[in-house]
Amino acid sequence: MKATLYSQDGKKKSEISLPAVFDSYIREDLVAKSFEAEKFLYMQPYSTYEEAGKRHSASGTISHKRHEWKGHYGKGISRTPRKTMYRRGTQFFWVGAEVSHTRGGRAAHPPEGINRIRKINSKERIIALNSGLASTASVDHVKKRYSTLKDAPSVPAVIESLPAKTKDMLTTLKAVFGSAFSLVLKKKQVRSGKGKRRGRKYKSNAGLLIVTGKEEKVKVSGLDVKPFNKIRIADVYPLGRLTLYTKKALDEMEAKK
Repeated sequence: MKATLYSQDGKKKSEISLPAVFDSYIREDLVAKSFEAEKFLYMQPYSTYEEAGKRHSASGTISHKRHEWKGHYGKGISRTPRKTMYRRGTQFFWVGAEVSHTRGGRAAHPPEGINRIRKINSKERIIALNSGLASTASVDHVKKRYSTLKDAPSVPAVIESLPAKTKDMLTTLKAVFGSAFSLVLKKKQVRSGKGKRRGRKYKSNAGLLIVTGKEEKVKVSGLDVKPFNKIRIADVYPLGRLTLYTKKALDEMEAKK
């Protein structure tokens, strides 16, 4: 497969041959399977505080024996653990504590903080990643992902080297992607409706993914920049993401096969 090589200022320079990974057959089923497994891998473990609801003086059940100090005999109340709020002589005022059905008690079945990893075969993971990279070079998958895209640019875009300044970077991307430049930058907006008060106030698009070599250091706001050796399925899923590769990134792909 061939691709157009752009210079640092966004002008067409020549045609280059892409690594064999871009000719891979795209297995959408394995990509979806790997994406689901990857979500569990990077999930943040969470749980309650281990002593939450257990920091009371009420421990164990209350005795119903006769003539037992602080016993429940003859009170007509359950054996629920209770803490003493006050007393008058041998008369106690208790409130239930510690157990899950009482106010301020422990949670019945809280999350335990265990991060369950979903397993996937290593060969399937490699095929899925190759499929994800190959989809960035497929015009059909790019059009399928971006419904508002009228004229798909030549994919994948390959650049000789990246400009150092953000201003020059944006000028180069305009020249490379043309009418698709509106999809290159991340756009963040306030969600309409009730989702604003349910933990998802903002919604945004993914923007452009720039794949660099291991030694290339680039910092640009509004774009995702990742070295080739740290690319994950989540970076290219759903399939067909607009991606810009540097020449060094392609050289590393070619050397790794």
